[in-house]
Amino acid sequence: MKKSRIILAVLLTGIAIGASGCLLVAVGAGAAGTVAYVKGDLETTLDAGMDSSYAATIKSLEQLQIVPTQKLKDSLSAEVIARRSDDTKITVTLTRVDDKITKMSIRVGVFGDQAQSTAIYERIKQNLKGTP
Repeated sequence: MKKSRIILAVLLTGIAIGASGCLLVAVGAGAAGTVAYVKGDLETTLDAGMDSSYAATIKSLEQLQIVPTQKLKDSLSAEVIARRSDDTKITVTLTRVDDKITKMSIRVGVFGDQAQSTAIYERIKQNLKGTP
């Protein structure tokens, strides 16, 4: 009985340690809630509809001199793929939650870059508020 408890404790500890590397959360004051950096993606919700969020994303990338290379959009989702001057790929994904809420995910590069994702997010937030 004691041996099985020790094995269980070791397994649970291993799972906890393994899982902690998969999730890094950076809590901030987002437009509609929490900003999380998960597995290389900055994820948040925006207090804006799909069309406004999409327009702010395109404008923000252009202001940051990041060239959008692919723009896909319908009424439920959008994806903007862009390239930095060093050819680093940036993907911004938007998903409609309702008329006034949009879920957003930003990934910079293959493994993600939290600082650059945050800079893009902050610029999008500014453009949604009307402050360039």
